[in-house]
Amino acid sequence: MRVMLIGVEGQLGSDLRKVLQDQTLIPLSHADIEITDVEAVRRAFEQHRPDVVINTAAFHRVDDCETQMERAFQVNAFAVRGLAQECRRTGAALVHFSTDYVFAGEKREPYVETDRPGPLSVYGASKLAGEYLVAAALERHFLIRTCGLYGLGGSRSKGGNFPETMLRLAAQGKPIRVVNDQVVTPTYTADLARAVSQLIRTEAYGLYHITSGGSCTWFEFARKIFDLAGVNADLTPVTAEVFGAPARRPPYSVLRNQRLERLGLDKVPVWEDGLRRYLAERQNASAHLRASSQG
Repeated sequence: MRVMLIGVEGQLGSDLRKVLQDQTLIPLSHADIEITDVEAVRRAFEQHRPDVVINTAAFHRVDDCETQMERAFQVNAFAVRGLAQECRRTGAALVHFSTDYVFAGEKREPYVETDRPGPLSVYGASKLAGEYLVAAALERHFLIRTCGLYGLGGSRSKGGNFPETMLRLAAQGKPIRVVNDQVVTPTYTADLARAVSQLIRTEAYGLYHITSGGSCTWFEFARKIFDLAGVNADLTPVTAEVFGAPARRPPYSVLRNQRLERLGLDKVPVWEDGLRRYLAERQNASAHLRASSQG
């Protein structure tokens, strides 16, 4: 199977690259393809002739989307439609990632795939539009909603991720305030990548929720990071209202992997286990890097 992976340098893309080594993999970075460029997309399809396209590219700076609405919809919706249309033209399947932010968070039990969306932000609306446009353009699609991603690729990037931000602030001795009224499921990208790798080997196309098991607030996530890392931090819970972020977040956006369960593929570990392995692998990667620099 020829798999064209768009966004290979990101957190999720780098983990997908690892788990798809048994396939004929075509890894593309942003320098290789700009998904908003119709001609560049067409050339990539003509050159590589993929059987499956996995798109991890997105404009996901949630607050910036509020003031850059056109950019948000261009990347998260219209460009994704273009990928779906190219897949239809060439006979490829498309894997595209969406978000828990398509929901309003009014429900107090995990959302399933058949629950009605109701995004509160431009980001959520643009991602939901992308879902609709893919579904309208292409039958052979996997739409995957996920939540709270973090991975080793983020630990090495300038943007970082939530665990890296927490650990950096703690190392600087700064007071840390984290919201305690938004319930999510932090998801380790290595676990998500493994689930996606299994799913694309089926022909069970459609919409899926894929996250780690369990749930917590962002504050509880931060506290667990410090506990597992053995780090003392000046951590205080606050409400989302205190931050006054431009984009509204759903107060509850836990997802249930219902369709994955029905396929017998829901083997994604609970979030605490994912975090434990992430911190261990992060430490191993740092030790290996130090050893290499000294050798």
